[in-house]
Amino acid sequence: MGPVIGVLALQGDFSAHRNALKQSGAQVLEVRSVAQLDQVDGLIIPGGESTTMLRLLRLENLFEPIRNFGQHKPIFGTCAGAILLASEVLHPTQPSLGLLDMTVERNGYGRQVDSHIADIDIDGQVAEAVFIRAPIIRRTGPAVSVLASSGEIPVLVQGGLHLASTFHPELSHGSSVHQFFVRMVEKAMQERRSCLS
Repeated sequence: MGPVIGVLALQGDFSAHRNALKQSGAQVLEVRSVAQLDQVDGLIIPGGESTTMLRLLRLENLFEPIRNFGQHKPIFGTCAGAILLASEVLHPTQPSLGLLDMTVERNGYGRQVDSHIADIDIDGQVAEAVFIRAPIIRRTGPAVSVLASSGEIPVLVQGGLHLASTFHPELSHGSSVHQFFVRMVEKAMQERRSCLS
């Protein structure tokens, strides 16, 4: 049985993530409550508007449970989700989950009209990356690996259990990034089982 991966379904295009995960062979659960969060092995925090998402997380009493979830299980944050994962947020500053050692600048490329599509290299494969009011990763900590860049700017990073992209992989052709996250979740599940045995 494959992992059950949750998609935070408070805001953003969570249905596109659900479809990409299903293509990757994972079971998917939309997460809107702590009870649903407890049922998943990994979580995707989709794009949207990070300040609105913060407000909704607090309204649904999910902020601290997701932070605690991230101490033991993988989270993949895309666009606004990457902002929420960061340890430091700029332009302007705002609270975050602080699970990934990086500094992120909100709307780093500019306004909606500055949204764009770029080809990036992920593990030797060219992938299409869709940037919509995207943040920019300005700093990564020593334990954070840059998996893909656009020019000199990191756009896909991994730190420990967690993955973050400043683009929208759910809007790209194919599901290679989601497949990568599914493998991360499977590995984390195996390691947890080893610790318990």
